[in-house]
Amino acid sequence: DVEDTGPCLEYLLQHKLLETLCTLGKAQYPPGMSQQVLLFFFKLLSQMQKPLLQLVPVYRPVQKLIGLCALPGSCTEKEEAQFLLAVCTRVTQDPSVLRYVLQLSDRPLASGQSQHCSQASNQSTETPSSQSESLASSPVQSEHGLLWVLLQLSRSQRSKVRQKACEGLMLLSSLLDGSPGELDPAGTQLGELLAGRLQELYSLLPLEELDAAELRSWPRPSWRSESQPDHVTSFLTWFDFLDHLTREAPQVLSVQVCRCVRQLWLMETLYPQLQHTCEQDILVSTSVLCSAVRLVQSPSLLDQLLDFLLRTPSLMELLLQRCDHISDQISMASLSLVDELLQKPHRDILDTLVLSFVQTRSYLSLPIGGQEDRQPESSDDGEDTQDLEDDPFFSDGFPDEHLAHHHHHHHQQQQQQPAAPGSAADIVNSFLCLVPVQARSAHLVQEGGYESYVHDARTLVTQCQSLSLSWDWPQTLPPPGSSGKEGDFFEGHLLRVLFERLGRILQQPYELNLQLTAILSRLSAFNHPLLDEYLLDPYIHLSSCSRSLFSVLVRVMGELMQKIQQVSSLSERLLDTRRHLLGQNQHTGNSSLKQ
Repeated sequence: DVEDTGPCLEYLLQHKLLETLCTLGKAQYPPGMSQQVLLFFFKLLSQMQKPLLQLVPVYRPVQKLIGLCALPGSCTEKEEAQFLLAVCTRVTQDPSVLRYVLQLSDRPLASGQSQHCSQASNQSTETPSSQSESLASSPVQSEHGLLWVLLQLSRSQRSKVRQKACEGLMLLSSLLDGSPGELDPAGTQLGELLAGRLQELYSLLPLEELDAAELRSWPRPSWRSESQPDHVTSFLTWFDFLDHLTREAPQVLSVQVCRCVRQLWLMETLYPQLQHTCEQDILVSTSVLCSAVRLVQSPSLLDQLLDFLLRTPSLMELLLQRCDHISDQISMASLSLVDELLQKPHRDILDTLVLSFVQTRSYLSLPIGGQEDRQPESSDDGEDTQDLEDDPFFSDGFPDEHLAHHHHHHHQQQQQQPAAPGSAADIVNSFLCLVPVQARSAHLVQEGGYESYVHDARTLVTQCQSLSLSWDWPQTLPPPGSSGKEGDFFEGHLLRVLFERLGRILQQPYELNLQLTAILSRLSAFNHPLLDEYLLDPYIHLSSCSRSLFSVLVRVMGELMQKIQQVSSLSERLLDTRRHLLGQNQHTGNSSLKQ
């Protein structure tokens, strides 16, 4: 019978044997006694069916034993972790005793006082509720309380001890629902302890020795891992634990913890480094932030990360400016951060970085009547091609024979695969026709190898559309703004730096260009009418001070045509480059080309 105390337990409680055991364990008399006491309490709490922690002769010795855990130089970490996890498990079965197990008091206690919260003698049947008058209504966690001790054990070099300590923190966090009351300070204290540990682990990173590219692609660690971590893995493992805890914890506590992370780590530690002038500090801090954005899954933690990035004054503008930094490494880290942001399920990212700037459609050149001067859908293919040839962006820098060849090739494509003007196929053909035939290499091999690109593109479109399903985007374009000034349009800091980089794509490293085009591809894959028009429609009439993805590519192709005139053996070099990029050597056979 669970309610029946039984003679043995009754004797143990009446004679305060647990108090005696704690005293002997603290004195280590005889030597090794603390280990045996911890084991006894662990078995008592984990095997006894009767609720015990509400009994004063049990919870007081438990409090004292908690205060003896996680001391410097302890040789009983394994037993301490077992005992503390048993306590946390018991608390989840009877949440009403949480306040007393956490050793909440009316004000912070010194470390030497934490074990003397309640030493008055009571009968075995007395419960903590009879002592509630002696505790203030606004308690806080004492220094050596359960939360603090569990955090100390989470630092252990022994993986099993770390895991049990983290499991105990997870169990306690599930009980701190954030409802107004006496447990509020415990939630605040938990947030400060967890965020403080993250801040501490970040400060231990050897900034001068870290490889930024390796850091950005660091594999996701698990807080349950048993491997011995290095500094980077320790930091990211704790970040993973916080991410997991804030996903599982009650919403109010989750927000409390994440706000502490934002204040202690992001604002007080990372923000000054992001503003630093030292390139290594900029590179590492940006790469760590990129990894955090990539790894985060908790909605509350993502909210705080984005609040830090998007709403800290001038921070996002600074990070976007560094996408065009004099250092290619810093530019690469900044572009990678943007790429990771665009993959997160949060509407504010695109709204803040892109859509808010193109919402008025001020990039359009409107006639006097104020109506959109879009290409009529009834125009034939010859008129479409003529528009491209007459476009000063398109014709600038192109030899006459290339324009004639482009006109002939465009009609060849339309005869083979006719597409309605303005249709997806027509838009794709318009972009394909930008690439000079002389600069193509697909016709030099038996198979063009486009299948993998098409598959990747479909996967990207599917991912972006699934992200935006719940964002309630409009299906039609808003009416153009009527500012009356064509010079008013600003594409935003992100699109401006992307277009600037794209315009210099012929002079930049391949890896940087790959990251740049990945971002532009992702932006183009989102199903929003404004993005479709501004990034993908080659037929819109731009205002005199505006540019689009298509117009920038037109200028790049003009520069390309000038450069390839000076390249000897162009076809052979194109084919060699193609093979190199595909991981094939010059002597690769047909079978490898098919792969």
